[in-house]
Amino acid sequence: MSSVDRAVEAAKTGAEILLKYWQQLDRLDATLKGRHDWVSKADRESEDAIVKCLAAAFPGDSFLGEESGATGTGGDRTWIIDPLDGTSNYLQHFPVWSVSIALRERGEMTVGVVYEPLRENVFVAERGSGAFLNGKRLGVSTRDSIDGSFLATGFPFRAMEHVEKYVSIFRDVISVCKGVRRPGSAALDLAYTAAGVFDGFFELHLAPWDVAAGGVLVREAGGIVTDFSGGERFWERGNIVGAAPGVHRELLELIARHTREDQLDR
Repeated sequence: MSSVDRAVEAAKTGAEILLKYWQQLDRLDATLKGRHDWVSKADRESEDAIVKCLAAAFPGDSFLGEESGATGTGGDRTWIIDPLDGTSNYLQHFPVWSVSIALRERGEMTVGVVYEPLRENVFVAERGSGAFLNGKRLGVSTRDSIDGSFLATGFPFRAMEHVEKYVSIFRDVISVCKGVRRPGSAALDLAYTAAGVFDGFFELHLAPWDVAAGGVLVREAGGIVTDFSGGERFWERGNIVGAAPGVHRELLELIARHTREDQLDR
């Protein structure tokens, strides 16, 4: 079985656990692991199932999971896992959440899978092979300007020191775009950008597991994904702009009026 196929299988395995708890959220324990940062039994069990599924097929691989951190034997392959992207949504029974799995090989992201269990949407991308939704090839939107665009974002509630910068960027964005949405699952925001639903996505201070799979999807769908200054540091730093080429260019120009990547250190 290929890495892509196994990642899809692992995502669905984790989703089975999430769907089980989705029906009994009133009995699901959840704890606060950081400011506005929740984790539940569902997150932990989903990640454990995903890791076991992948490790059974690729015993020499390493793992970077939101809940368990870095594990494994090292080597050239690391799976980057968010077992429940959108935990706050999930705990409130707001139906926007996903499972995100990416593979990094020799420092390059090569596979991205985002699974949306409630709609049974499987977003898949492999480097050099394109991006797909339930088997149908994806392409980013054809919009070439931020003017009139439909964008997604996320609020920097874990980086309050940068809220003023974000608000300044947001003010300029909403003065020209058609609409901005904040669904609450960065992996899905990027997946739907790859599908051309959103013309672009931007957010501050995400984690690697938030952006790894979605970044592969957007790039393989013909979009551009960078940090706030146009570089590659978004993988580690989490300041990300992913969009159709023309929208991406203008978003970077707009952001540059207010901040640079090196001004967003934690």
